[in-house]
Amino acid sequence: MEIYVGNLSYDTSEGSLRETFERFGDVSRATVVTDRITGRSRGFGFVAMDNSDQARSAIESLNGTYLDGRPLTVNEARPRQPRQRSGGGGYGSGGGYGGDRY
Repeated sequence: MEIYVGNLSYDTSEGSLRETFERFGDVSRATVVTDRITGRSRGFGFVAMDNSDQARSAIESLNGTYLDGRPLTVNEARPRQPRQRSGGGGYGSGGGYGGDRY
């Protein structure tokens, strides 16, 4: 089960995130999401646990508890929604380069 962990401190490491969840069972992956350009934490991450009962226990127990001075938001991760294309142009609904301008 994939678990969303929000409101992380910028100082929280993947190791400490993993350690926090390992109290409830086996953690197959712990990731702190970082900004591509700066490398700084974006304040949230994901934890994967293969056993769904252990994952639910972790969610119920850790939601609202503090890690590195911040109250965590912990819930089951929702599937990522596909991104909408922005269209690129901004003026009108043409959206592309060139197009029907006249």
